[in-house]
Amino acid sequence: MQSHTPSPTTHHHTYDVVVVGAGGAGMRAAIEATPRCRTAVLTKLYPTRSHTGAAQGGMAAALANVEEDSWEWHTFDTVKGGDYLVDQDAAEILAKEAITAVLDLERMGLPFNRTPEGRIDQRRFGGHSRAHGEAPVRRSCYAADRTGHMILQTLYQSCVREGVEFFNEFYVLDVLLSEGRAAGVVAYELATGELHVFRARAVVFASGGNGKFYKVTSNAHTLTGDVQAACFRRGLPLEDMEFFQFHPTGIWRMGILLTEGARGEGGILRNRHGERFMEKYAPVMKDLASRDVVSRSIYTEIREGRGCGPDGDHVVLDLTHLPPEQLDAKLPDITEFARTYLGIEPYTDPVPIQPTAHYAMGGIPTTVHGEVLANNTEVVPGLYAAGEVACVSVHGANRLGTNSLLDINVFGRRAGIAAAEFAAGAPLVEPPERPEAFVAELVERTRSSTGGERVPVIRRALQETMDANAMVFRTEGTLKQALTDIGELRRRYRGVAVQDKGRRYNTELLEALELGNLLELAEVLVTSALARKESRGGHYREDHPHRDDVNFMRHTMAYREVGAGGADGADATDGAAGTESIRLEYKPVVVTRYQPMERSY
Repeated sequence: MQSHTPSPTTHHHTYDVVVVGAGGAGMRAAIEATPRCRTAVLTKLYPTRSHTGAAQGGMAAALANVEEDSWEWHTFDTVKGGDYLVDQDAAEILAKEAITAVLDLERMGLPFNRTPEGRIDQRRFGGHSRAHGEAPVRRSCYAADRTGHMILQTLYQSCVREGVEFFNEFYVLDVLLSEGRAAGVVAYELATGELHVFRARAVVFASGGNGKFYKVTSNAHTLTGDVQAACFRRGLPLEDMEFFQFHPTGIWRMGILLTEGARGEGGILRNRHGERFMEKYAPVMKDLASRDVVSRSIYTEIREGRGCGPDGDHVVLDLTHLPPEQLDAKLPDITEFARTYLGIEPYTDPVPIQPTAHYAMGGIPTTVHGEVLANNTEVVPGLYAAGEVACVSVHGANRLGTNSLLDINVFGRRAGIAAAEFAAGAPLVEPPERPEAFVAELVERTRSSTGGERVPVIRRALQETMDANAMVFRTEGTLKQALTDIGELRRRYRGVAVQDKGRRYNTELLEALELGNLLELAEVLVTSALARKESRGGHYREDHPHRDDVNFMRHTMAYREVGAGGADGADATDGAAGTESIRLEYKPVVVTRYQPMERSY
């Protein structure tokens, strides 16, 4: 690859463990790794700005503080909620270790809401039940509607106490592999425009999701799948990328999240006639059915002419029957969101909502110890992942609410311990020659481009086609249209130019690099969705409306073909690759005790 301009200054660092990402999973991993070995945390944002802070409703654990519960019931709900695509060994670990995970946070100082007796309070959440689906159960441990924010602050304070070393505003753009093993990462420092090579015995990826290829989304602007794309370019697979969750209650037209905890406190979804429509779609769980069911039900109401407003394009979340003191105590943030963004007073007026792109069930495939898989059976020595960036697979085809904050704590902890233990006995491998070369070329080529395309224009077109063709309802026709659109946008992306040619805090350059990752991952999602000719969880094909356990009770593994844009991934972000560059394979779901059955609510 030819370099257009001289490479920026490159700095070199060496650590035992490098953690990429400082949200819940990354900081939980760092808390475990730091006392065991020399650890660095690289983060695109200042740690307390990480997207974990946007999670509102709670963290599931069968504490049984307010009513009878058990980890077995939690496991069943996780498997059933994931439409049986969940690896059940991982679900059992999640449910068993949930109790310890919550108590660990309590010991770190997290201010959970309390019962009158002083125990951690719990409330209902979608898809969580007692006695294997008999009725809703109070399983969500919460801190008002700021649970994720409280977790983030608590973990950061613990990291400071442990002496975790942070590299803030370092944007990781490449993973270094040598002889099939992890050798480190390459990062771009936003403050200087300089490159940093971090050599490490072990690397933990905890960089979050990739939902910004949708327009109506609860995801932060920074959730652009940078690490997923870097791994994919280096020949590693991505698992189950077609499964993306659409949260039922995003603020109308904005997508800003209104927690499921609002329905857990008694909020009701209503159509234009004031009807509580979820009773006909989920007679037992009603408004607390799993998120895929509620999102499809909302859009069915809209499609059949029962949507609200002049355009009939939304429904409402009704909190008006709840006492104001209850809203103030348990839902202070979302009621303020309604006032701020919609001018609605939730004490007296229903809040307009619509489903919003929320969470990637798929990601970098891992074992239950966080080890990254190179294929169906082999791990990449020294490479780990946890949280939304990973696919363990504990969420299957549809994640239950409150299981994400649980996931980052359970598997973040496991990945941190496993990485530190590996680093203790592993030699430091030599990275490839000129390890920064790919990133240096990518950055300088983008900065110096004289093309006529602009990042916001292409990004908007990508988001519009994803919203129109690959959201809650999908068909072969819509997915093919999305694939055609993405192919054209990737070709146009080759002509993207940035007007800011500077190096310090060049956010225009940053957004151009992020767009390349979004285009790459959107193509993986749509290609995987087109091949899955069934409906399961968050993936609903109107032309194949039933679940097909005979042919599709299996995980999708997407690979980038070697030779499609260069074996070293060098041209992977220039838009040259098409659908022929993606190869799909499959692997079986791990089933331990729960055989697939029809979901009923």
